[in-house]
Amino acid sequence: MHTLQKTVLLISLALVLTGCYTSKDKMFPNDGKTMMEVFNSSGTGTNQQLLDTRSTLRRSVDIPHELQEPYTRTAINEINSQFQRLPNPDLVMYVYPHLAGAEQVPVPGYSTVFPLYSKVQYAMPGERKEDY
Repeated sequence: MHTLQKTVLLISLALVLTGCYTSKDKMFPNDGKTMMEVFNSSGTGTNQQLLDTRSTLRRSVDIPHELQEPYTRTAINEINSQFQRLPNPDLVMYVYPHLAGAEQVPVPGYSTVFPLYSKVQYAMPGERKEDY
């Protein structure tokens, strides 16, 4: 039985390998033309056919402008929708009255406002969903 299995396996392997064999000339027949001749001949005589085929494939866009607007991509639309700004709260700092400089000039107390982060930070796409 073991030799029978080997024989069947060898016969099936031989059939598979001979079934896949073919010559390059049979697969790709050569009519003697060079690639340049094939390229140049493809455009002559078939220009009208090519134009007819293209015209059947083309279709007009008859969508009203109002319906196209939400789908139109603009630079500002892309930036605002994909990369939303992260909140950068303003900090209020109170500077107490003090003496400043070599002359020890009195400076009255005052308030100043500055952002928490020095640079504007942006969220990655999909990271921030809510408005602030």
